Amino acid sequence: MTDPANPSDSPLPGIPPARQPGHELPFVQPSTYLHLRAPTATATFGNSGPFHTAPAEKPPMTPLDRDQVQGLTAIREFLKVRTSYDVLPLSFRLIMLDNDLLIRTCVNILMQNSIVSAPLWDSKTSTFAGLLTSTDFINVIQYYLQFPEKLEEVEKFRLSSLRDIEKALGVAPLETVSVHPNRPLYEACRRMLQTRARRIPLVDFDDETGRETVVSVITQYRILKFIAVNNEKNTTLLRKTVRDINLGTYKDIATATMGSSVLDVIQLMVQYNISAVPILDRQGHVMNVFEAVDVIPCIKGGAYDELSETVGDALCRRSDDFQGIYTCTEEDRLDSIFDTVRKSRVHRLIVVDDDNKLQGIISLSDILKYVLIYGEAEHLEPEA
Repeated sequence: MTDPANPSDSPLPGIPPARQPGHELPFVQPSTYLHLRAPTATATFGNSGPFHTAPAEKPPMTPLDRDQVQGLTAIREFLKVRTSYDVLPLSFRLIMLDNDLLIRTCVNILMQNSIVSAPLWDSKTSTFAGLLTSTDFINVIQYYLQFPEKLEEVEKFRLSSLRDIEKALGVAPLETVSVHPNRPLYEACRRMLQTRARRIPLVDFDDETGRETVVSVITQYRILKFIAVNNEKNTTLLRKTVRDINLGTYKDIATATMGSSVLDVIQLMVQYNISAVPILDRQGHVMNVFEAVDVIPCIKGGAYDELSETVGDALCRRSDDFQGIYTCTEEDRLDSIFDTVRKSRVHRLIVVDDDNKLQGIISLSDILKYVLIYGEAEHLEPEA
C-alpha cells in the first residue's frame, strides 16, 4: 500500500504511504517501523481431572509479565498525581456555542474552525449545557429520516432543541459529564470509561460569582499522548502484543464499501453504537474508514437530501491535512502503539493481516481501558 517513490507524502518521517487518487487515502502502518515482537514464555499446565475442586494454579509470572504490570502500575500512579489541567497545552483556544444558535449555523462554525465538537453554554442560566458532538448531528439526521415532512422544522432547530430530538428518538441525552480541572487525571479517565465518552469538558466553579466556567475539553487522544510523551520509560515496558492482551474488537465488525450510501453507514453506526465503519473492497481489503465526524460536511447548508451519495464521494470532502488510516497487526506490541500515539494524531488502529485484510479495530477507548483496569480485581462501577 506504500509508494517509496513519494516519501514526501508520508505523515511520518520514514513511512511513505501511497497517495492514491480520490478517496483512497494514505495508510500509516505501525508494524513497518515498530519494534520486533519480544519472545514470550509458554506456560505448561499439569493434568487436572474434572473432579478436582481445588482451583488451578496460575502459571508463574514471566519477566515479560512483570514488566507489563510494572509499566501499567507506574502509569496509573502517574495519572493519579497529575491533574486534568496538566494535559492542556500552554496555548489553546476554546470555542463555545450558545444554546440558542441554529444547528445549521453550528455546522458551519465547526467546519470553519476545523473542530468536530464544542461545549454548549446556556446564557440564560450561565451554566454549562453539555457537549455537542458528531453523535448529535447523527441524531438530527435520524429525526429527519423518521419525520421527512418536518424538514422545514429541522432547518429551524436550535441547539436547545436537541433534548426534544433525543426524546422523540428515544436515544441517550446530550453528554453533560464533566470534571474539575484540578481533579486527578485518573478520575477524568475513569469517568470517561464509565460514560463511554470520548472527550470530557473541564468545568471550574467561580466562588465569587457562583457561576461555572468551562476551561477546556480533553480527549482520549490527548490523554494517551500525554502518557506517551511523559511516560516513555514506562510505556516501553508494555511489550506484550495486541494478540497477547486481546486488545480491540474482532467479531461482528460492521463494514461498508465505497459504493455504500452515507445513509447506510449512518444506520450501521446507530445500530452498532460505533463511531467508525471500515470501508472494504470486494476482497475484504481495507480501503478507508468512514468516521462519525465525516457526517458533518455532508449536512453543511442543510443538504440532508444529499446523504444518499456514496461513501466514496463523501470522503472526498475531507480536508487536505487528513493523515490517513493507521493500521497494525496482531503481532504489534503495545509499546509500539504508544510510540505511534506519541508521534502522530491517531483516533483508532485498524488491525489487518499481511494481505491488508480487515481483522479488527482498536479504539482509543480500548487502549485507555486496558491501561486503567488491566489486572485490577474490581471492575468499573457507576458512581453514586
